[in-house]
Amino acid sequence: MKLGKVEFCHFLQILALFLCLSGMNQAEFSRSRSKPYFQSGRTRTKRSWVWNQFFVLEEYMGTDPLYVGKLHSDVDKGDGSIKYILSGEGASSIFIIDENTGDIHATKRLDREEQAYYTLRAQALDRLTNKPVEPESEFVIKIQDINDNEPKFLDGPYTAGVPEMSPVGTSVVQVTATDADDPTYGNSARVVYSILQGQPYFSVEPKTGVIKTALPNMDREAKDQYLLVIQAKDMVGQNGGLSGTTSVTVTLTDVNDNPPRFPRRSYQYNVPESLPVSSVVARIKAADADVGPNAEMEYKIVDGDGLGVFKISVDKDTQEGIITIQKELDFEAKTSYTLRIEAANMHVDPRFLSLGPFSDMTTVKIIVEDVDEPPVFTSRLYTMVVSEAAKVGTIIGTVAAHDPDASNSPVRYSIDRNTDLERYFNIDANSGVITTAKSLDRETNAVHNITVLAMESQNPSQIGRGYVAITILDINDNAPEFAMEYETTVCENAQPGQVIQKISAIDKDDPPNGHQFYFSLTAEAANNHNFTLQDNKDNTATVLTIRNGFRRQEQSVFYLPIFIVDSGSPSLSSTNTLTIRVCDCDADGIAQTCNAEAYILPAGLSTGALIAILACVLTLLVLVLLIVTMRRRKKEPLIFDEERDIRENIVRYDDEGGGEEDTEAFDMAALRNLNIIRDTKTRRDVTPEIQFLSRPTFKSIPDNVIFREFIWERLKEADVDPCAPPYDSLQTYAFEGNGSVAESLSSLDSISSNSDQNYDYLSDWGPRFKRLADMYGTGPDCLYS
Repeated sequence: MKLGKVEFCHFLQILALFLCLSGMNQAEFSRSRSKPYFQSGRTRTKRSWVWNQFFVLEEYMGTDPLYVGKLHSDVDKGDGSIKYILSGEGASSIFIIDENTGDIHATKRLDREEQAYYTLRAQALDRLTNKPVEPESEFVIKIQDINDNEPKFLDGPYTAGVPEMSPVGTSVVQVTATDADDPTYGNSARVVYSILQGQPYFSVEPKTGVIKTALPNMDREAKDQYLLVIQAKDMVGQNGGLSGTTSVTVTLTDVNDNPPRFPRRSYQYNVPESLPVSSVVARIKAADADVGPNAEMEYKIVDGDGLGVFKISVDKDTQEGIITIQKELDFEAKTSYTLRIEAANMHVDPRFLSLGPFSDMTTVKIIVEDVDEPPVFTSRLYTMVVSEAAKVGTIIGTVAAHDPDASNSPVRYSIDRNTDLERYFNIDANSGVITTAKSLDRETNAVHNITVLAMESQNPSQIGRGYVAITILDINDNAPEFAMEYETTVCENAQPGQVIQKISAIDKDDPPNGHQFYFSLTAEAANNHNFTLQDNKDNTATVLTIRNGFRRQEQSVFYLPIFIVDSGSPSLSSTNTLTIRVCDCDADGIAQTCNAEAYILPAGLSTGALIAILACVLTLLVLVLLIVTMRRRKKEPLIFDEERDIRENIVRYDDEGGGEEDTEAFDMAALRNLNIIRDTKTRRDVTPEIQFLSRPTFKSIPDNVIFREFIWERLKEADVDPCAPPYDSLQTYAFEGNGSVAESLSSLDSISSNSDQNYDYLSDWGPRFKRLADMYGTGPDCLYS
């Protein structure tokens, strides 16, 4: 009868369990034939039991504890006087011992992959004395392995690459599986490899796990990626063994096995003749199935009539050939060009030269299209000259332009006024003759750069531009003058013949041979007795003194007219006046002061005059202060209002007042009753005094009427008083109305109420309470009596 995989596995487990139990029975303690012996001087007891290793099968799934082995001592007579104890790894928790019989059992499922063996210690004790009858001995319980772990690929899944077109047997990658079972026992950890998916392209070495190519000439362009499934099986691949799988992704890397090829044998492109230089005419590309560096190409023009007009370069990103213009195109000169272009791989693999040449050729024809072009000037820049003395309408020069098209349309000229804002020039629209339109001045603008526009008569939108530089020639039209404003001084102690100033001149003109100036004194100044002029013949002159004894009191300033002539033709001249100030100088000849008035002032003013000036100034200051003070006083009203004064006394919140004795800070009677007759307005600059001749009596009035009259009266006063601050709400604080059932709670109103309270005792409290007794007492010394 044939067994299946499951039945065969169960059979092997039962057989292993049987062998294990047989070994454990042989490992029981047996009585040794040797007896304990004694030796004089030192006693040594020979061990009365022999130890062997115990074995227990892992992954036991039974419900009863698994029998491991038996401990037995020669001293044990079977009468129960001996008990056995167990200690060490797993004692009591995993392994237990019957203290009477010495039988050892495992109470838990054991896993060899977690722990392969346990070291324990056994001892036989006298049950009554609890003393050992045998020395303690150590033994090992080994866990017997079974095939309970499948192989695992710890590094999977794998990725690898191999060049396309590789020969058969080329190594791709090595895979490795590990089995946690015991490699020293049986075949549980002996693994073999096989390929489940990926044939017939790849194979795997059964023992090493090395994956190799199995087919030649695998083409990346046909298929660039393969998915392999590799199996690892233990028990040397036999039936009943456990297995694990992993995936391997193999990518074919590119090699240069495909030459470039143009999709077409010829191309044709149309370009306008107005296309600027360096513009792109066309893009062509040779197809190459390879990628990366293997697809890099170079393009070159190998033949044709456009070698000097066009060039081709490669786009590194797209590997396209870019054709650009090197020279301007002219339809009237040439209407088409033919180019022979070659594309070739830059990196050729010698192994694949048999596949053909790694280059290709194509023909490109470029058709030049006619474009209506603007007029073209015969020169890009015209240079002209004209004298600044030229009259209006003088011809300066001529420009010329023509239509380059076959139609040769007539051209009309004009000046771009943005380049000639002052309109110095005109141009004849038909002939291109440029003339002056205004008088020119070289000193204002020496060179005029203007732009001339030429437009077709039939198509005014076609405009050509020409550039004209007009240089203005100089004439002697500016007289010389001082080079700067001179500040010339002469010391009072100057000696005759002393140099006081060196002068020079400038001229706005620009003669070809440079300037030459001549200096002299005018005819009216030639005979003066103070200063003379010496021409240095180098476009400078020196001013010298003729005499000494200059005094500021006599004359503080001298004016010296100097005549300057240039060397132009005709020559021009001018008279320039040099101002010379007389100054007081120190010993080194440095001017200290040149003010003649300051020198004369101390002698002209006396002490009395200075005092009078100071008195006038002080008087004016006093008057100004008085005016300011009066204006400020006028801003405050002089009439004193008792009610307003009460409010003004309440403005300051941190004033504690004068206490009980202070009754003059405000009028308390105004707070006690609203119906009191007001006195006439008192002056604000006079201290108000409270003077009442008798205590007034009032007629009872309904409260609502009193409030209405009170508010209305205050409103009228506030309306007519421009200086009243907005304190209206403060006027009602002490007013509670008349006829209240609860009567007033304020002590301020006690003086005007019919209170039965007697305050005469306040007079006995001393002078500090005298004022309060006068206010609330009823005696003859009352304040209002």
